[in-house]
Amino acid sequence: MNWLADIVSDPFLEFAVILFLAAAAGSLGQLLRQPLIVMFIALGIFIGPSALNIIQSEDKIHLLAEIGIALLLFIVGLKLDLQLIKSTGRVALLTGLGQVVFTSAAGYLIGLALGFPALQSLYIAVALTFSSTIIIVKLLTDKKEIDSLHGQIAIGFLIVQDLVVILVMIILSALGKGGEESLLQDFALTFLNGTILGVVVFLLIKWVIPTISAFLAKSQELLTLFSIAWAILLASVSELMGFSSEVGAFLAGVSLASTPFREAISSRLVSLRDFLLLFFFINLGSTLDLSALGAQVPSALIFSFFVLIGNPIIVLIIMGVMGYTKRTSFLAGLTVAQISEFSLIFAGMGYQVGHISAEIVGLITLVGLITIGLSTYMILYSHILYRWMAPLLHVFERKNPYRESEIGTEEQPPIKAIVIGLGRFGSSIANKLSQYGITTMGVDFDPQVVENLRKQGKYVEYGDLEDPDIFERLPYQNADYVINTVPDVELSQSMIKNLRASGYEGKIIVTATNLKNEFRLRQSEPDDILMPFAMAADNIKQRLDSLKRNVVAQQSSASGSR
Repeated sequence: MNWLADIVSDPFLEFAVILFLAAAAGSLGQLLRQPLIVMFIALGIFIGPSALNIIQSEDKIHLLAEIGIALLLFIVGLKLDLQLIKSTGRVALLTGLGQVVFTSAAGYLIGLALGFPALQSLYIAVALTFSSTIIIVKLLTDKKEIDSLHGQIAIGFLIVQDLVVILVMIILSALGKGGEESLLQDFALTFLNGTILGVVVFLLIKWVIPTISAFLAKSQELLTLFSIAWAILLASVSELMGFSSEVGAFLAGVSLASTPFREAISSRLVSLRDFLLLFFFINLGSTLDLSALGAQVPSALIFSFFVLIGNPIIVLIIMGVMGYTKRTSFLAGLTVAQISEFSLIFAGMGYQVGHISAEIVGLITLVGLITIGLSTYMILYSHILYRWMAPLLHVFERKNPYRESEIGTEEQPPIKAIVIGLGRFGSSIANKLSQYGITTMGVDFDPQVVENLRKQGKYVEYGDLEDPDIFERLPYQNADYVINTVPDVELSQSMIKNLRASGYEGKIIVTATNLKNEFRLRQSEPDDILMPFAMAADNIKQRLDSLKRNVVAQQSSASGSR
């Protein structure tokens, strides 16, 4: 294939070919209903050294990938509610550390049982503990679950994992240099740098960022440019101080999260983020060394099974003990069912210092390939998996999973209407019903929305309509109306079926955004179907008619006065 490499020797043509092939791979994935992440990683393998070998500009692709990663974590930090950190920080810390400890211990024992030497087993075990923050954040964002409770907890313990990665790499780097003195110096320097970085970001949030952002917001282009520059700058500074660039980019987003411009910044950066992340997944696939994988397949399958099944079970146990429902624990647990790109870097460092062989690096690479591919499907189809496995998960849930009930209301009068989904449409309905004197409870899957509305004195519960047990926690039996404003046909049909089966006698109202979905919902016989766009059109027609009548009346009055 040297002729093909010669053809794309020009970087501009090379990128044109890569982008064209990415579009083709994405289209094929959409046709076959395969995740884009899997298709792009496969494309990276196909055009990398293992196959066509047409990638010549590795440094340029890596740079674009790094910028994409920085923007991804920047947007996550941008959308993070600082109040929510207080409520999920403890579970994120304990789950993150607990998962690292238990996975390392179990992985080490499996390595020994398979006949690997102690040091190599230790490296394999540690590599199995790290999950890919980048891939998980991308998947949760695509599924619009980044703001859900399980999404926020997952992001929390993935960040804890990233910090553990840094400490492990410090130890490994010191061992490479030799000497206990080097290790202590590196730890002390990292602690000092972390303190400095945290204090500086706090001071910027308090005194500098609000003023600068307000000034720059006069120009949307300038505000966007500043946001990108700030994300990349803090990511670079973080790397220089011994941390990962992801930590710095995340802190850059957090520093702007308290400004009133965060939604505007986020909306303008999403498309750029998705474009640049394409290069991350291609780069990941192209750097996988498939040459030393053949003899490692049996061991890789065993370790992959442990990561895909064992890691989620560890999270289920820890979160279950802490009082979370089996559903939240299960969905959060699926996010650790793969190993990270950091695992491959960690293995490479171990190979460089002579602790592990090329075969072990190949083993960890194959485990990464298997677990990243399969866990992507597990996360994308997590709610279907949960419905299948829910009867088996009771053992991981306390008799009183109190944590999520704490997000709800403490005392409330008899509820007459329940509104599910508190976006703009749902909030408007809930507010209007309250104005008419109908005691209304809102339900939303975003803990931040729940917390904010509770502070306003609203009756709000945390809940996700995809949770089949949601109505066990809601006082719906005495309510006159259950109104679902989430325009998802399958969820609405399931809700209607479950409510009717439970003997609910009130009115069930669902939402559709087009005539096709309205027709499908009619088959389930709800009491009414709301169509927001049609309702808005009817409202504007009534307003125009009212304005027309007013104009005619004014003209008649004017002519009569003459």
